[in-house]
Amino acid sequence: MKNIAVIGAGTMGNGIAHTFAQYGFHVMLIDISEKALQSGLATIARNLDRMVEKGTLTEDRKQQTLDNISTHTDLQKGTGGAGLVVEAATENLELKLDIFKKLDDLCAPQTILATNTSSISITKIASATRRPGQVIGMHFMNPVPIMKLVEIIRGYSTSDETTKTVVALAEKLDKIPVEVNDYPGFVANRILMPMINESIETLYNGVAGVKAIDTVMKLGMAHPMGPLQLADFIGLDVCLSILHVMYDGFKNPKYAPCPLLVNMVTAGKLGIKSGEGFYDYTTGKKAEKVAEMFS
Repeated sequence: MKNIAVIGAGTMGNGIAHTFAQYGFHVMLIDISEKALQSGLATIARNLDRMVEKGTLTEDRKQQTLDNISTHTDLQKGTGGAGLVVEAATENLELKLDIFKKLDDLCAPQTILATNTSSISITKIASATRRPGQVIGMHFMNPVPIMKLVEIIRGYSTSDETTKTVVALAEKLDKIPVEVNDYPGFVANRILMPMINESIETLYNGVAGVKAIDTVMKLGMAHPMGPLQLADFIGLDVCLSILHVMYDGFKNPKYAPCPLLVNMVTAGKLGIKSGEGFYDYTTGKKAEKVAEMFS
């Protein structure tokens, strides 16, 4: 299995494409937007340059990685000959169901269809296909080229063969695959998102400020970044979407998103991607200046 199709050229998609290409796979990066594809390639090139500067990658390997990536706006052409398709589109159930229905029609019968969803049911996504045994979750962490973990999520009908194949592929990328079962949020976000949401509630209730909350968690709990900074990094819209999936799936009020989070997303304050969340990123991507609303 040397040909990998990746759907979506955003943060996760270009990171997944970068990683497969760096390890010698031929990657077809697919997006409906040519502009998004060019932006994704530019991001990959910048990240590779950083690796060369740090001495973790040679100039030759950098060029080989870039040469291993082709871009496509046509789904049929982009998935032709792929042994594995990894969907990394927006975290929206209807969109993913539509993509998987199309993939089922376009891809060869033996092709494995994976999704990078961070919370949506693999079983539900697989229901849009005639090959549920070959549908699986492959949840990479951001930034993909650096983070070691890949959550491997089995849907209700995912076969042992599919699971073994995808686990082996993750190991070839020098990742550490961890198998989990198909429940809302899986493991990573089932634990992480309530913590982030509770941090936002703590701010909302006036217990402490942004910097104080993040400092307590960094110094007291040895977290590399505070939960509010992490929420900005993930994207507040993504956090909200995951919490909605978990609340809908469990019907438990502990997963209900904080009103402050809902209001921030409605106002377009999404974190790093929008230039402002709990911190102000108008002059850089470091969480140094608390957003004016919270200062």
